Amino acid sequence: MHLLIKNAHVVGPEPFDGDLLTTDGVISALGHDLQAPAKTTVIDLKGATLMPGLVDVHVHFREPGYEAKETIKTGAQAAAHGGYTTVVAMPNLNPVPDNVTDLENLIAKNHTDAKIHVYQFAAITAGLHSQKHTDYAGLRAAGALGFSNDGVGVQDAATMYQAMQGAAKVNAPIVAHIEDEGFKGDGVMNAGPKADELGLPGMSNLTETAQLARDLVLAEASGVHYHACHVSTATSVDLIRFAKARGVNVTAEVSPHHLLLADQDIPADDAMYKMNPPLRSEKDRQALIAGLLDGTLDMIATDHAPHTAAEKTGSMLKASFGIVGSETAFALLYTHFVMTNIFTLEQLVNWMSTNPAEKFGLNAGHVLVGEPADLTVMDLCDPYTIDPKDWFSKGHNSPFIGEQVYGRTLYTIAGGRIAYKA
Repeated sequence: MHLLIKNAHVVGPEPFDGDLLTTDGVISALGHDLQAPAKTTVIDLKGATLMPGLVDVHVHFREPGYEAKETIKTGAQAAAHGGYTTVVAMPNLNPVPDNVTDLENLIAKNHTDAKIHVYQFAAITAGLHSQKHTDYAGLRAAGALGFSNDGVGVQDAATMYQAMQGAAKVNAPIVAHIEDEGFKGDGVMNAGPKADELGLPGMSNLTETAQLARDLVLAEASGVHYHACHVSTATSVDLIRFAKARGVNVTAEVSPHHLLLADQDIPADDAMYKMNPPLRSEKDRQALIAGLLDGTLDMIATDHAPHTAAEKTGSMLKASFGIVGSETAFALLYTHFVMTNIFTLEQLVNWMSTNPAEKFGLNAGHVLVGEPADLTVMDLCDPYTIDPKDWFSKGHNSPFIGEQVYGRTLYTIAGGRIAYKA
């Protein structure tokens, strides 16, 4: 099967203007005035921007167990609509993929129900909430990309250390939801003046930073690849920077909403602004931006977390934590950071494609001959308004609805096949 893409403006690690040919899911030629073999699909981009397919190492597809929120099919469609060709799904499901049988069943469904590449994390501990370790060797052999209890911080230090040792033995990362429940309490937003103004219980920065400091010490001792999810505080950035200087094998992600918003931007007691970790202070937000720019933070991951309308209606006190992000991430970040000259487009592509692929050992993130034909095409010129009526996700829980942005996905191509077309 051939696909010929004409007149592309390629951005990323290897910039290029011209044509691209794919054959059987692989980029087979780059050049000018390439000729199409017989039975070739031809797409003329007319100078539109082509980049390596976006890679998201943190999504929640909710299936099995919570299909009212999302399914593998709708989640993958949403990701493709946002320009993602590769995602990694979290294991906070029912049943939890904490054994080989359930993991294999889930991986098989990821393959059959998605037009993009969907990798899977398995659980660190049985049922997520226990101190019983899973079979790291068996789960890794069955296809687990790594191990996470996302949604639940591992509370016991010895349990986490032993998990790190087990994951290190099978060359797999520990992907940590960093949360000390003793500090979390009943907090629903960041502790500080805005929480006081809104009369809502606050969540201390220590909820994240105390457990992160513990984990970085354990990661150094175990030698595991430790990945910090959804980093949200300035102190966390400092801790990761210090750990990297010591040679700790740590990578870290930041979510778009933590780059775009601070707690001072929350207009009212609005459930659309409830996420975990919460929106922090403007000082924290600026530290996250600086952490990306200096390499302390390695990538941007959406933490796409769909919920039903009922779960995100009313006060933050009773609403679920989390917002969707797959279909808005690139456009929001391009509009707010690239168009304002804070980031370059090449940096954004690196953080949203090349770097996450490299850090997690995924064969993606480059537009080169011999590489997989995982490609994203964006219209960067025409503005549009974020409207959930245009989304594929079942979840419409986002504080960004109604914003005017640039960066509309025109094509998402995964393995040489069109997964989304505008």
